[in-house]
Amino acid sequence: MKIAIGSDHAGYKYKEQIKLYLSGLGHEVLDFGTDSEAAVDYPLFIRPAAEAVASGKADRGIVLGGSGNGEAITANKVRGIRCALCWSHDTARWGRLHNDCNVLALGERTVDLPLALEIVRIWLDTQFEGGRHVRRIALIEQEQ
Repeated sequence: MKIAIGSDHAGYKYKEQIKLYLSGLGHEVLDFGTDSEAAVDYPLFIRPAAEAVASGKADRGIVLGGSGNGEAITANKVRGIRCALCWSHDTARWGRLHNDCNVLALGERTVDLPLALEIVRIWLDTQFEGGRHVRRIALIEQEQ
């Protein structure tokens, strides 16, 4: 699977660890930066990662920051993206089962690294449930 990844300075350390984890599982990682812990504006790195997923250049995406909130908001501004901010096993599972989320947002300041890696694993392994959720996703995707 091709996975786009992007972070700001506050998510940089986890981004680097998650890249290693994903590569170890055999995934191709497309890194949209940032490349250090120097302060940056997260939309400059998150939007391109989300656009890669929306355009089909990547199958899924992972975006990281301090809390993950701004990253999720930015990713969700890209048409076709359903980004879930996850902080537990359940939120990762439900994001895929119920929302078919194609981008995962994580906060480096909100979960420890072992939990972050578990969230990534669950999110990758969980398939969309379909059923009643298909109709709901179609409603989300409708233009307003």
